[in-house]
Amino acid sequence: MRFGLAAGLLVLAAGLVPAAPAAAQSREQRQMMADLRILQEQTAVMQNLIAQLGDALKAISQRLDDQTSATRRAFADQKLIIDTLSTDLRVVREKVDDNNVRIGSLTAEIESVRRTVAALTAPPAVTTAEGTAAASAPGAAPPAADQSAAVPAPAATPALGTSPQRAWDTAFSDYVGGQYDLAVLGFEAYIRDFPKSDQADNAQLLIGKALILDNQYDKAVEALDTLIRNYPDGDTVAEAYYQKGISLQHLGEVDKAREALSTTVKNYPDSDAALLARQKLTALAKPE
Repeated sequence: MRFGLAAGLLVLAAGLVPAAPAAAQSREQRQMMADLRILQEQTAVMQNLIAQLGDALKAISQRLDDQTSATRRAFADQKLIIDTLSTDLRVVREKVDDNNVRIGSLTAEIESVRRTVAALTAPPAVTTAEGTAAASAPGAAPPAADQSAAVPAPAATPALGTSPQRAWDTAFSDYVGGQYDLAVLGFEAYIRDFPKSDQADNAQLLIGKALILDNQYDKAVEALDTLIRNYPDGDTVAEAYYQKGISLQHLGEVDKAREALSTTVKNYPDSDAALLARQKLTALAKPE
């Protein structure tokens, strides 16, 4: 009887032994499932935040694109306005320059007419036998008998009606036609009659170039030195130095030629004459 009871207890104990680990395992599974649900919920929240961040980034990117487009359009409009203003300013400057040239020409013509009228209305001057001048003004005593051979003194005034443009065209026609001696005389008369003209320095430069073309290099150097001395701020000084260097080279004064050409390059580096001067200096540096 006792043996049977003990056997039953053993069987019951054997049945209860596996039940305890099974209950513990079930609790762990439930905890894992709970943790998994929490993780899933957090993942969903994170995905929602990421989606919202993506939308915000898209909105910011769109705003940046719109701002960039607006800035680009504004820059384009400003550039168009600046280009328009630059064009208008260039037109105004050209008109001002043209008006200045016309005013200078008109001033020279008025001065020419004034001097011509003054020469025509002034009492004629006569030169006596002793080389002195006497004016035949009203009430003046008549000249002595031995002064009967007196002759009128020449007046250094331009011909009546001669304009600066006509005088220039005449001299320039002689220059391009190869009549260099007449061209020199014409440009000298132009400078004498219209010394305040804007083209006076150009006339002096063409005198030097005409003398070079006529192989009168020594006189060309003198004419170009006159230009450099009388018109130091003119726009023909750079070429004057270059042409002087060419003339000195023909005269065999190579060192002085290099000096004149170097002055062109040093003082007027951006001019066309400086480009030609550099080429000439390179040629002079080569042994002949």
